[in-house]
Amino acid sequence: MPEESLPDVPVKGRGAVSNRVGRFEREERFETDDGWRTPESEALERAERPKLRTSLGVDAARTIIARNESPDVPFDRSINPYRGCEHGCVYCFARPTHSYYGLSPGLDFETKLFWKPDAAALLREQLSKPRYAQTIAPIAIGTNTDPYQPIERERQTTREILKVLREFNHPVTIVTKGALVLRDLDILSSMAEDGLASVALSLTSLDNRLSHVMEPRASSPRNRLKAIAGLAEAGVPASVMTAPILPAINDMEIEDLLQAAWDAGARRAGYVLLRLPLEIADLFEEWLEAHFPDRKDKVLSLVRQTREGALYKSDWGKRLKGSGPYAALIAKRFSLARKRIGYDAEARMDGLDCSKFAVPPQAGDQLSLF
Repeated sequence: MPEESLPDVPVKGRGAVSNRVGRFEREERFETDDGWRTPESEALERAERPKLRTSLGVDAARTIIARNESPDVPFDRSINPYRGCEHGCVYCFARPTHSYYGLSPGLDFETKLFWKPDAAALLREQLSKPRYAQTIAPIAIGTNTDPYQPIERERQTTREILKVLREFNHPVTIVTKGALVLRDLDILSSMAEDGLASVALSLTSLDNRLSHVMEPRASSPRNRLKAIAGLAEAGVPASVMTAPILPAINDMEIEDLLQAAWDAGARRAGYVLLRLPLEIADLFEEWLEAHFPDRKDKVLSLVRQTREGALYKSDWGKRLKGSGPYAALIAKRFSLARKRIGYDAEARMDGLDCSKFAVPPQAGDQLSLF
């Protein structure tokens, strides 16, 4: 960053501190001091800045099921109803995807969102293809951006997707930080009765203030625990993901998080160590400087200890849990706590029933008999 540039400041209700350009852009944007700034004029300027509002565009996707071959994740197909996420988690590994569209992985990612209005129709079309039934496997929802972020309350894209999956008896697993998932208990409980659904709530802190700094527009810790309880009571298998674990920020809460989730009704648990791929590393450093300046160096030092001296290593088998003594300590603490409390196993997708999948009758099917 040039010496004459002005430091970015946090925006109320948002996660990223800046709106730095993506890695594909040739130019960089930054504010500079023209020599006329005073503390008074700067305060007035900030007070007069318009509120940063969320805009919603259309993602004209031609397909809805995304495929992956990563050996690190327990699924090979997923659905993301939205591009961008208003929750504003600064460490979200999906942020760099906004760079592909000429947008910033910073504030643009959490304020310039895109939804897929044709998601349900596209899904029905893909599931109806004869070849699909030959390779049926659970679909994961929420692996990139949260399916129950605030705009879902109005758009209901996730709910429409679940309706289609129910029609086809297609197994699904969901990961979310949104207590709005309880709105869809009618569908999820019905699917769970047939072994077709499971839900994991991401829980990163029991401290409301810390949670708000980490995930400004996600549901509160209390409401996430209520969501786990509501799911479990309705018969929907509920898991907890203490993800991500941020060194020297929330790592001291691992045992308490697992106990609170267990008391609410979760019976499986998993975790992911902080990942800082591509532009996220710079965004995370800005965030630390703004919110935890006294711990910044310590946090980054611990991150490097888990990534062989770098801020991020993408090696298969290591990128989710890291390596080195600190990463091993986190893994040991998590494993011992999970075993002591009584969790069944790590959160995963096995146990869902793929045998019930069937393409429902379509209008006009009877005509083929004549």
